[in-house]
Amino acid sequence: MTLTLHYHPFSSYCQKVLIALYERDVPFGRNIVDLGDPAQKAALERLWPLAKFPVLSDDARERTVPESSLIIRYLDRVHPGPPLVPAEPDAALGVHILDRFFDQYVMTPMQKAVADNFRPEGERDAYGVAEAKANLARSYDILNAALANAGEWAAGGTFSLADCAAAPALFYANIIEPFAGRPHVEAYYARLLARPSFARAVDEARPYRHFFPLPWPEGYA
Repeated sequence: MTLTLHYHPFSSYCQKVLIALYERDVPFGRNIVDLGDPAQKAALERLWPLAKFPVLSDDARERTVPESSLIIRYLDRVHPGPPLVPAEPDAALGVHILDRFFDQYVMTPMQKAVADNFRPEGERDAYGVAEAKANLARSYDILNAALANAGEWAAGGTFSLADCAAAPALFYANIIEPFAGRPHVEAYYARLLARPSFARAVDEARPYRHFFPLPWPEGYA
């Protein structure tokens, strides 16, 4: 096994990479990292000084690749199969724009709203959380309008890096700020949940839901 993913199943960015690995049917080893364990965190830091997962180790090529989008691009290059980023430059640009949209404008405000719950009661940022939820609502509106003219998936008719980014971002964001009432987002999200690669990532994360700092919605996925 030359590829090893250093990750945690409950992490949204790690799920993004897992979806890509499952889509491409890539064999890989697993190293689940507990960042609360100093030894495990130090080991991850030796691979990537920022000590953030996911990180992919490729022993055969003596290469370490951090960051979810870069890992998925790397998999396209080193593992045979249908690419998750198209070769045609304009199509690739569209996929990368959507990938940035889901990471920066859905994942980031979602994480802001979640992380605030780990702060002590007197140090929470109510204004920042309200702003994050407002940003999520605006992103949903933009996405709903874009999906009205899209194909089955975010960048058209082919499942891509953009959908790998969208699935976990929307999964957690919908708990923080529900996107109900936006029919194109709701339909797209239902297709993501039904995709075997994402369904597998969701199932593998179930045992870790107690880490979520808010009550888990009853019956949610």
